[in-house]
Amino acid sequence: MPIFKYKASDSEKNLVAGLVEAPTESLAAEILRDNNLEVIYLGPDKGKKINLNISLFNRIKTKDLVIFSRQFSVMVSANVAIVQALGIVAEQTENEKLKSVITEISDEVDGGARLSEAMSKKSKVFSEFFVSVIKSGETSGKLDEVLNYLADEMEKDFDMMSKIKGAMIYPIFLFCTLVVVGALMMIKVIPQLTAVMIESGAPLPMATKILIGISDFLVSYWWLFLIILVAAVVGFRFYAKTISGKRTIDHLKLKLPLFGNLLKNIYLVRFSRSMHTLILGGVTISKSLEVAADVVDNKIYKELIIETLKEVENGNTISGVFAASPEVPKMVSQMLSVGEKTGKLDLVLAKVTDFYTRDINNTVNNLMSLMEPVIMVIMGIAVAVMVAAIILPMYNMASAF
Repeated sequence: MPIFKYKASDSEKNLVAGLVEAPTESLAAEILRDNNLEVIYLGPDKGKKINLNISLFNRIKTKDLVIFSRQFSVMVSANVAIVQALGIVAEQTENEKLKSVITEISDEVDGGARLSEAMSKKSKVFSEFFVSVIKSGETSGKLDEVLNYLADEMEKDFDMMSKIKGAMIYPIFLFCTLVVVGALMMIKVIPQLTAVMIESGAPLPMATKILIGISDFLVSYWWLFLIILVAAVVGFRFYAKTISGKRTIDHLKLKLPLFGNLLKNIYLVRFSRSMHTLILGGVTISKSLEVAADVVDNKIYKELIIETLKEVENGNTISGVFAASPEVPKMVSQMLSVGEKTGKLDLVLAKVTDFYTRDINNTVNNLMSLMEPVIMVIMGIAVAVMVAAIILPMYNMASAF
């Protein structure tokens, strides 16, 4: 939490100085006044930075925002004043960083700012999608309804992503275990087994020579392997942050076996769910497309949506660009076309969201069932290589005596 330096006079007009910890400068001044101090000077202490516990280890997660949205929507629906609702939610928030952000927003709203305006200043916490929905609720006078719907949609998106991440934990754990066990085998076990074969002078199969070569490299140059591995990870992360790198990686994601179609469906659900929420909240089609382009978090689909936005601004339909894209199923473009013609685009987007959400759930369940046999096959191949390269040559040596 920020630290502020102050100079003040107490009830006996004695000059005092010190430090006070508070989310904002206004709250710091209020704390001093509560302690019967008359503030002479108050400002940030440049020798103290934000608490590391908050900035590094207490990040605001999606789950925190989901809980905040639900609690705030309940408060506003119960006709609690926005400032009071924010104060109550801040007290109930366990994440200290989010609590500080909510308190600052409450102060700004109490000072006359609009809720959406105050939230827009916290762009690292509240996305443009979130702020746009709040702004639409303020404009239409239906903030309670919009907040409640936003909380529902955020919960659905959070549940979907949680299920996908949960499904990946088991195969990732097994894969990491295989890598660790394989590395220990190559460094500790293989050298002891191959030493006997090398001393015997017997001719070795090619598979055995390759395995011995890899083992010798890891034993002698494990530090070089780690340097190469770290350099590759850092280089990949740097490349992924460039425009061309992100586009290439996002394109490759869509071509992945097994996972490519799953990712496509996730991006389509993000698009349709955000568009549905924004349009239902009274946001214009153009603004909804602009916000949805950032929500999908994929360069290929973002370019597609931006191209659609340009077409819409020129008086054309949304479905036209989608129909020509190989990344969008024909059913989606046809349903969008029907929604535009009938004036029920929000309803069609809701149907698209429900359909592909169910498809994602089914795909994840199938992948979970498929992962175990795939990993077993990989383990079988690894064991077969070990047997062919080490066990069989040793067996042949023993048979020769």
